[in-house]
Amino acid sequence: RKELDRAMVAHTDTAVGNGVDAVVEKVCNDELPVHSLERELGDCARAVLVRREWLKRQPGVASAEAVGRVPHEGFDYDAVHGACAEMVFGYIPLPVGVAGPLLLNGKTYQVPLATVEGALIASTRRGCKAITAAGGASAAVLSQGMTRAPVIRFPSAIRAAAFAAWMHDPANLAVAQEQFATTTRFGRLTSCRVTVAGRYAYARFVCATGDAMGMNMVSKGVSAVLDFLSAGSFGDLELLGLSGNVCCDKKAAAVNWISGRGCSVVAEATIPGHVVESVLKTTVAAACELNVAKNLIGSAMAGALGGFNAHASNIVTALYLACGQDAAQNVESSQCITLLEPANGGADLHVSVTMPSIEVGTVGGGTILAPQRACLEMLGVAGAGQEAGSHARELATVVAGAVLAGELSLLAALSAGHLMRAHLAHNRKPAAP
Repeated sequence: RKELDRAMVAHTDTAVGNGVDAVVEKVCNDELPVHSLERELGDCARAVLVRREWLKRQPGVASAEAVGRVPHEGFDYDAVHGACAEMVFGYIPLPVGVAGPLLLNGKTYQVPLATVEGALIASTRRGCKAITAAGGASAAVLSQGMTRAPVIRFPSAIRAAAFAAWMHDPANLAVAQEQFATTTRFGRLTSCRVTVAGRYAYARFVCATGDAMGMNMVSKGVSAVLDFLSAGSFGDLELLGLSGNVCCDKKAAAVNWISGRGCSVVAEATIPGHVVESVLKTTVAAACELNVAKNLIGSAMAGALGGFNAHASNIVTALYLACGQDAAQNVESSQCITLLEPANGGADLHVSVTMPSIEVGTVGGGTILAPQRACLEMLGVAGAGQEAGSHARELATVVAGAVLAGELSLLAALSAGHLMRAHLAHNRKPAAP
């Protein structure tokens, strides 16, 4: 292994060669800003080579040789620049597996999942098998809308209350919608609810954003609305921050659990008893009993906020990484309540997941990267749909369907006492000699 590491570093050093060393010296001497090498050199791949050599010489890097082992070749850095990441010096490969076939809303999907957790994909695939053998699952989008809630301060609580009353008037909302519409061809302001705390007003704008996840689109539109209001009836408003945490982005919050954010989705399936026993290796009664004790009572005892599930976060994160979504939005996107109930007199198993805040997009962000776009193409949802927002909605249903499969399989394994056996089989192997 050490010989291989040395060979990789040597290859990197050779690749640098020819004029790059001189650039590295300029960067190290602060004659060239390291953060803007792409612009200064006009070559994103060359900028990465320079930055790698610069990084090897920096304090805080315990092993210069380790920098050389981070892969960097064969990547489209032009796509990343100005869109996905800064100070880039390489990339991190992740294994991508597939869970399926998943029959959902009459369509078959093979779901790509990027993860380093052994047994996760195998377990989710087993859940897909059970669902498909049962005739498939159904999913519906209950609502769709991205939110942004700026924090605004007024001279008095009375003025903050007046602002809330103004925004809640449908006629005034129409005025705000006109201002929002001046900033985008694809976005639309649909509603706004203001929460007041003393002199502070938190206006939670809800917006349709087409097939984009839409945070930037919404922020731009909300800024235009506030500029209009501050130049008119509310010249005394003071914008403290475009996000005031009532949005609520990348944090577990009751407002998302109750009101939703992104796509609110429900998915369900009825699994015949013989499939429960032959595929999932458990019984209807045992699975239902565990779900109540673990996901409902156990989660309540833990004070969970939207965490009434077994491991929705596992599937959401793995699918997000594979499909170019914002992985940090896993926090609210994996809010989920899983329900298992006996059906048909206890002979069969009804399972459902309700997920109020699945935040996904099929255009923009990480979806512009070729591998991530390829995973979206696998699912048939890459890019904009024929109807605005249709691809994002379909992707959200796939997320819920995959979570349904993952929940079903894990709860079955736990109720049958097979969880540790599965992890030992899929997540452990002897150390290399």
